[in-house]
Amino acid sequence: MRLIIRSIFIASLLFTSVIATESQDIQVFSSENNEGKITPKTIEEAFKKAGFFISANRDMNLPFTKQFKESGFDTYHLFTFYKKDVVLELVKKYPHIGLFAPMSMSIYSKKGEKKISISSLTVKAMQDIMKIPSDEKFLTDLGELVVQTLKVAMPKGQFEKLSYTMQKPKGELVTNFSIEIDKEDWEEELEDFKMGFEGELALNGFVIAGHNNLGDEFEEAKYEAFDFYEVYSICKLPVIYTIAKTRPEAGAYAPCSLYLSKKKGEETMNIAFPSVYNWMSSMAIDNKEDMMVLEDAQTRMKKILLDLTE
Repeated sequence: MRLIIRSIFIASLLFTSVIATESQDIQVFSSENNEGKITPKTIEEAFKKAGFFISANRDMNLPFTKQFKESGFDTYHLFTFYKKDVVLELVKKYPHIGLFAPMSMSIYSKKGEKKISISSLTVKAMQDIMKIPSDEKFLTDLGELVVQTLKVAMPKGQFEKLSYTMQKPKGELVTNFSIEIDKEDWEEELEDFKMGFEGELALNGFVIAGHNNLGDEFEEAKYEAFDFYEVYSICKLPVIYTIAKTRPEAGAYAPCSLYLSKKKGEETMNIAFPSVYNWMSSMAIDNKEDMMVLEDAQTRMKKILLDLTE
């Protein structure tokens, strides 16, 4: 009888944990870390062992203190990662999977606290943003693997219930652009576009935090539907610094993945990135200063792409 009651109790706790994370776009997994044994490096190793490719594991405290003269964190890392085989399978049905290839996390400990936390997007959030059906097994399995790996990295960790309620989005969840490009001799046009794009990013205060040539990976796996498929991880330091002060879990959206792709035989290059309205909606951001910082980044990125695609 005691065993049955205990099993029911454990199942109830697990169910409550799932409900708590599913009602939010962002899941925060936290653990006590009194001895400091859990670090961004040990977390990275857990994800590597689970088969994930790690694009970056960036310590943001140095740029925070260098540019803004202070940080409210003892640890703040932006972590980008993806599962190559899963992305390959998903891109066959959902060409916009580059919006989350790589996915993003923040790994953080607030100053003076002995707790470490990891934030990431829930599967439901990615499904909603990319308009992928809820029964897409590759994506749901990926979400389960992320959760399993979090528990390996932080064996005593638990999901937190966030204190706010999500808001209705104030704008489009994905920003899309397209431009005509030669279906055969596209290489030079792509390089010209990338040169102009990267130059404008720098002029507008954006930083390229990473670059993944998924097209090469697809070709190596004998999937040759694209002439190219490239993903930029883009960060704007004032954005993540400002938002993280009250919403450290914002790293679930930062850096932002922006992809460029062209299918073989087509004359269109597609460009897309998740809009800042995801941040506002998922994290219930209504502070005027925070919204201005986010809107400025959205406006600048849209102008860069509009100027390059006109």
